[in-house]
Amino acid sequence: MARKSSASRRAAAKPASSHRTKRKPASKAEAAKFVYYFGEGKADGNGKMKPLLGGKGANLAEMTRIRLPVPPGFTISTEVCTYFYAHHRSYPETMQAEVEEGIRRMERIMGTTFGDTKAMPLLVAVRSGARDSMPGMMDTILNLGLNDETVLAVARATKNERFAWDCYRRFIQMYGDVVMGVQKRPEEDHEPFE
Repeated sequence: MARKSSASRRAAAKPASSHRTKRKPASKAEAAKFVYYFGEGKADGNGKMKPLLGGKGANLAEMTRIRLPVPPGFTISTEVCTYFYAHHRSYPETMQAEVEEGIRRMERIMGTTFGDTKAMPLLVAVRSGARDSMPGMMDTILNLGLNDETVLAVARATKNERFAWDCYRRFIQMYGDVVMGVQKRPEEDHEPFE
């Protein structure tokens, strides 16, 4: 078995937040677009772009393009995953700005603001996708944007406190499972969120 170099071990041990690249793109490929928007009958992509947008992303772009009713959103291209592993677990320098622009576009269309604590906040779904179809293998996180403060705004806006807290519970459950890897212990006979 090959041993990792000390530089590889150090890179793997750093937390994800410290992996932002600060250098300028070295090639046209690195300066590429990584976020593809769809909404209001316009899409940056189309149904033929499955290798770049994954199946879900390409289908959402195509449905938007042919004017089917699709809520606004954006797809982070499969190239980000390729870049991440090719660049020591770092993200493209332009990606954060592209994601923030996608959120602003969604806020404008939906008339809501991500993180709003006074009115109904923008909540988003994060759905994974891939170049090839893998039914049941990819995870989803719903209600991203809920926290201890925004849940109160949802309760006020919907006039349904139980609904708001259930949405927050579901978000915590999905985030705990998908992002944090919270699973039952071997000695437990139930899932942690049941």
